Amino acid sequence: MGLLSKKDAKLITDPLADDNPITIQVLGICSALAITAELKASIVMAVSVLFVLGIGNVVISLMRNIIPSKIRIIVQLVVVAALVIIVDQVLKAYAYELSKTLSVFVGLIITNCIIMGRFEAFALANGPWRSFLDGIGNAAGYGLILIIVGFFRELLGSGTLLGFKVLGDPIEKTGLYAIGYENNGFMLLSPMALIVVGLIIWVQRSRNQALIEDH
Repeated sequence: MGLLSKKDAKLITDPLADDNPITIQVLGICSALAITAELKASIVMAVSVLFVLGIGNVVISLMRNIIPSKIRIIVQLVVVAALVIIVDQVLKAYAYELSKTLSVFVGLIITNCIIMGRFEAFALANGPWRSFLDGIGNAAGYGLILIIVGFFRELLGSGTLLGFKVLGDPIEKTGLYAIGYENNGFMLLSPMALIVVGLIIWVQRSRNQALIEDH
């Protein structure tokens, strides 16, 4: 018997595709627009949310039977705020330049509707293990979209990935730039993130007709 039952495995796999928090549930769009101009920032934000949601879901699940219903939102905010502070301090200690780039967006993890939504919808009604899997799955689904968007925005907008020049040198006209290629500066603007997310949604629904809403 494997570590995960089929039902538990779906908690991780479903948010990666047919129940993705960004493209299906349309949650967490703000950070997808704001920090995906660079792949590195996208990866760090994805890992940060993975930590906060995974651990946060477990904490809320462990406390679910002792949290008074009238103050459950306050308790959830305290838990997520404490975890975000840990993430922020680690970034400042080990990746200070990146922490300045992400700046306020790390703090805004506190208000990320994916996190509060999973606390309310899942962690308050399930045990720690399943809550952990749910948190990891939804954070991974969120992070996957961030990384895809960040990949294309940095590649097409700057000609780099993780800061490394992969298309050549635009000044010395090497690589693709030698045949006339130019970076698309529009890719670095926030509206292009929305367009890229829209294209991902279109591809996803083209592959799975069941995701198309009836009107």
